[in-house]
Amino acid sequence: MFMPPAGTRPDRAGFTMVELIMVMVLIGILGAVAGSRFFDREVFEARAYADQAKALIRYAQKLAIAQNRPVFVRSTPAGFAVCFDLAVNATSGARTVCNTAADLAQAPGGANNGTTATRAFCIAPDNLYIANWACLGRPPSVAVASTAARNEMADSGFFFFDSAGRPFNRNDTVGGASSFARLTLNVDSGNQRATLNIEAETGYVF
Repeated sequence: MFMPPAGTRPDRAGFTMVELIMVMVLIGILGAVAGSRFFDREVFEARAYADQAKALIRYAQKLAIAQNRPVFVRSTPAGFAVCFDLAVNATSGARTVCNTAADLAQAPGGANNGTTATRAFCIAPDNLYIANWACLGRPPSVAVASTAARNEMADSGFFFFDSAGRPFNRNDTVGGASSFARLTLNVDSGNQRATLNIEAETGYVF
């Protein structure tokens, strides 16, 4: 058997200096791109807000079924809130919800998320923030576009679920026929979009 002379070693394959430098450059580029995306909160805020809104609306539907009464979702560009009351102005016929502190639905976990946006939006009629209200404010970096009729998602807009969990539009009569069509909410933040849908008749939220 052939043995190499003492003091010598067989050639071994390895990386050249150029290859090592190129690998380091590529890792640096990938780290810069992926790192900036990872630490950009706007990438995640659209999905987070859509998921929270979805959970709140599902909660409103379940509450309507459990308590066997209409439950209203105040739906505005600034956020969503759940309550039980409906007020109709005798003169103008205008319909509004969440008018009295006693009729604000309690948050399922006992408290809402308490963000700056939620604290600004979830103000009771007495102008005080209600921490245990089932209410959600929209973060400033998030925009919401809706397929709903203008009065369903306007500043004083709302929709509601009846005791069977069926969705109704703002101007529908409680106990009457529903004119609710599928509601689609597109939630955008930066270049990210999350979509939330509420089906007609069943009220299924997905």
